[in-house]
Amino acid sequence: MQAEDSNPPDGGYGWVVVVSAFMVMGLTVAVLKTFGLFFVEIQQHFDGLASTTSWITSVTIAIFHLGAPVASSLCARYTHRAVVITGGLLAFSGMALGFFGFNMVWMYVTTGFLQGLGISFSWTPAISIVSHYFSKKRALANAIASAGECAFAFTFGPFFQWLISQYGWKGALLIIGGIQLNICIGGALMRPLASSCLLEAHHSETRTPPGKSASRIDKEDKSPITHKTFNWMLLKRPEFVLYAIFGILAAMSFFVPPLFLVPFSYSLGIDESWTASLLSILAMVDFAGRLLCGWYANLHVTKTIHLLVMTITLISTSLMLLPLANNYVSLAIFTGFYGFFFGTTVAIHITVLADVVGMPEFDSALGLFMLIRSSGGFVGPPLAGLIVDMAGDYRAGFYMAGATLILSAGFLVTLDQLQQRKERESQTSTKPEKSTLSYPSLHLLKH
Repeated sequence: MQAEDSNPPDGGYGWVVVVSAFMVMGLTVAVLKTFGLFFVEIQQHFDGLASTTSWITSVTIAIFHLGAPVASSLCARYTHRAVVITGGLLAFSGMALGFFGFNMVWMYVTTGFLQGLGISFSWTPAISIVSHYFSKKRALANAIASAGECAFAFTFGPFFQWLISQYGWKGALLIIGGIQLNICIGGALMRPLASSCLLEAHHSETRTPPGKSASRIDKEDKSPITHKTFNWMLLKRPEFVLYAIFGILAAMSFFVPPLFLVPFSYSLGIDESWTASLLSILAMVDFAGRLLCGWYANLHVTKTIHLLVMTITLISTSLMLLPLANNYVSLAIFTGFYGFFFGTTVAIHITVLADVVGMPEFDSALGLFMLIRSSGGFVGPPLAGLIVDMAGDYRAGFYMAGATLILSAGFLVTLDQLQQRKERESQTSTKPEKSTLSYPSLHLLKH
């Protein structure tokens, strides 16, 4: 297998990779986002509490994040293409086995663990390889790729609702699993870059420079990539730690609204067909938010971290207002605001991570960031479910998500101030050097 040139092409075949990632995002995260349609069905089937049923999504989210470092290391050894294809097979297995639905623990293992691992092995390499293919247009490319989950979720909402009504929730899981096999096609189109994967042994031998053995070249090629994959030293960098804490708090909030939006609409007496349309509205405005924010970020008018602080503040405000809805129209409006600002946030948060750590450390940072963020995704839905059970109102879950996001914005502000302070210190430290260099030149002029 031949790899492309190590320099980011910023176009060309990179756009094929973006389209492939677009499809992978849609068949992974979009399924996770619309899983709220199964929430009430599964809860009623097993006669469980909201907190108990929400553990299915919680396990999926946790494994999605925990598997990221493993996916990153496998990409370094077997290429992004191979890992994405493996992820597609795992996602299919999770849904297909969930069809049997023996008990709640079985659902945790199948649609929770296996589905989460499949999403992790698909999503992580897809978003990573897009960042490797683009440099100047990275924000736009990431926004387009991530918009796949919105485009698919727009149709998945009513489609999944129809599947459940026609085949039951078990039959719907089996059909969705079959659809997720298309992840393998998207993965097959992801041609590896020389800078993001290890080349085959014969490839390194054919390019061995004079005076160097193939084994020496092999060690030189592998060492930096292995280091990037397992660079735990990032935890000693205050900037990365602050961004990781932001990721934990954000993950606690991001998966709560889609999970409780459907049951909240039911509690308002809204018909099932209209409820499914809410998910379509959410996906449509999310899609618009991602593309608009990606386009704006690509202009480099505003610093990406400042843009992220702004979007986080707006999404938390919309979540605080959403529970005020008392009918379909008002709920659709507030859902639209939340979806748009959510899209703008997701469009740039990976780009901000690349800005914080730099591209040489990006693969390692992405895996480690996802690993740390998993704690938030694991705790968030059950905590919100517990709060909902205690309050007896789904509104409490939205308030919890909004408050947590406001707190996360504080860590972004702290990170920005730290970066600005380091920039000022670096500028002041270079000034004396410039002044000392001027003395020899003056001495020469005198003579």
